[in-house]
Amino acid sequence: MRAKAALKQIAPYQQGKQIQDIKAQYQIERIVKLSSNENPYGYSNEIKQFLASFEPAFDIYPDGYTARLRKDLANKLNVNESEIIFGSGSEEIVQMICRAYLFTGVNTVMATPTFPQYKHNATIEGATVKEIPTVDGSHDLADMLDTIDEDTNVVWLCSPNNPTGTSIAKQDLISFMDNCPEHILVVLDEAYYEYLDEAKDLHAMECIQEYSNLIVLRTFSKAYGLAGLRIGYGVANETIINQLNVVRGPFNTTSIAQQVAQIALTDQAFIKETKRKNLLVKQDFQVFLDQLGWNYFPSETNFMLVTTPTSGTEMFNFLIQYGFIVRPGELLGIPNTIRFTLGLKDDMQRLQELFSLYHKQNS
Repeated sequence: MRAKAALKQIAPYQQGKQIQDIKAQYQIERIVKLSSNENPYGYSNEIKQFLASFEPAFDIYPDGYTARLRKDLANKLNVNESEIIFGSGSEEIVQMICRAYLFTGVNTVMATPTFPQYKHNATIEGATVKEIPTVDGSHDLADMLDTIDEDTNVVWLCSPNNPTGTSIAKQDLISFMDNCPEHILVVLDEAYYEYLDEAKDLHAMECIQEYSNLIVLRTFSKAYGLAGLRIGYGVANETIINQLNVVRGPFNTTSIAQQVAQIALTDQAFIKETKRKNLLVKQDFQVFLDQLGWNYFPSETNFMLVTTPTSGTEMFNFLIQYGFIVRPGELLGIPNTIRFTLGLKDDMQRLQELFSLYHKQNS
């Protein structure tokens, strides 16, 4: 079969070991998964009440326009309904953007390390990928601007950035947009937006009205706790949304995902409480790491990227014996680090104990 040549340059996504396999291998009853930045507090109780009496109509196609959720979201964000596109997670919108705007002969600019699906999908479309190293985990926006040329079609900004957790300052974003050519699409990925310190909010929806070449991506997978339902959205001017709708599948989000996301939007108390608990756990773990003498990136998310005394893979193998799954930095392009989700308070206390044990064994 004659597939795209670009497929030889990349590999399929390799999912980690499943929880049941780990339990069997290490004879462990309880596994604490801290590798995918899911919400350890689950999702809104209002959703649980809805699902208790939900009668699915799986034989009927979902609303391809996502009308009800679209209306509620437009009201919340103070944007026009025509300025929103939905996807199976914001990750699918990344794929749409690459399919619509990237092809052989053009290039795309992004930070490194950052969310790997930007590069993955750009490579599939045949575009040249230009990666600009982060500085202390943050986007080097000046260097990214300098790298843009006449063949650049898309620039990717991830704030807060995955996997470093750092965020872009408002004045830096404005300066970047003011100097970026208007024909280049700038993608601002705010998957972890709900965890941001309010003082660092980019107010991206206001920026969309100012810059016609900006699209903002957000998701219900993280703070809203709906990772298993796969629903996210993008907001941009109507011209961009119309172009993306050409490549979007006609029924790309499910009926149940649309309905549950609609309910999730109404329970902002759950989001506020999630953010509060996450902050307390993060601050406590930062104090612990300072005492231990380990370095870490300042995170505006529900995860941390920490420098380890040995390879991240070695520490991953150590922690998994005790039932804790983290993400080794070697898989993220950052050797001698691990990335872990900020979990429940008791689990994070146990993780501190394991960090201390590992530190003692390797110091």
